[in-house]
Amino acid sequence: MNKRKNSILYQSIGVIHSPFKESIGTSIQPVASPNCKATVEVFDEYAEGLADIEGFSHLILIFHMHLVNQPKLKVIPFLDSAEHGVFATRSPVRPNPIGFSVVQLEKVDGNILHITKVDIIDGTPLLDIKPFVPAFDVRKANKIGWFKKDIEIATIKDDGRFC
Repeated sequence: MNKRKNSILYQSIGVIHSPFKESIGTSIQPVASPNCKATVEVFDEYAEGLADIEGFSHLILIFHMHLVNQPKLKVIPFLDSAEHGVFATRSPVRPNPIGFSVVQLEKVDGNILHITKVDIIDGTPLLDIKPFVPAFDVRKANKIGWFKKDIEIATIKDDGRFC
C-alpha cells in the first residue's frame, strides 16, 4: 500500500553565492571552512523579512541541494568507511535533498547577507533562514552513533562520492 502524502511545493526565497563552484573540494561542514566568505541574496519580495536579523551572530540557512541527482537510502559517509542508513548521516543524497548550515553573519547590506563559515555550493536555492539561538539550538549529546568521539573534519573536503 502506498502511504505517500500529497506533494509539497516550496519556492526559493533567495540564492546563496559562494566560492565553491562544484561539490568536489567543498568543505563537508561549516566549521571546516572558518575563513570562507559568501553572500546570501534574499529576493526583493522577501527582503522585509530581514528586519532585525543583524542582531544575530549566527544564522541557520535551510536550502535545496540542487545538485543531488539520485537519492540513496544507504551511504558510506565522509567520516567513515562503513555503510549507514542515510538518515543516520548528513549525506546530501537524501529522498528530499534539504540541507542546513549554521553560518556566521558578518553584516547586512539591504537584501544581501554577508556570511562566513560556509559549506554551500554557489547558486544553491535558499528555502528559509532562522536565527541561531544557543539556548534553543545547543544540546549536550550523550550518544553520537557511529561518529567517533573526537571528530576531525578540518581537512576533509567533498571527494565527489555523492555527485
